[in-house]
Amino acid sequence: MAARRQTNYDANHIEIVEKLRAIGAVVIDLAAVGKGVPDILVGWRGRTYLLEIKTTKGYVRATQEQFFRSWVGGRIAVIRSFDEALDVLTEERQ
Repeated sequence: MAARRQTNYDANHIEIVEKLRAIGAVVIDLAAVGKGVPDILVGWRGRTYLLEIKTTKGYVRATQEQFFRSWVGGRIAVIRSFDEALDVLTEERQ
């Protein structure tokens, strides 16, 4: 059996997840997956998004950049706040 990867959340991770759930989004936490996979999978109003949560000073690692380039399954974005997450979720509907 493989050892479970320890999850180190960014300081804003829990707040963003809670606020997304408060507006009715379904959020699956993927932070423990590693290997460049974004932090959360979000389902909202019939669409699916992969969001990587970073702090204001956080940076995208090489494994994440590689994953982002290879992803062909829909919208993927780096967000630093709930407002940025909401912008991603609503940009296609405006």
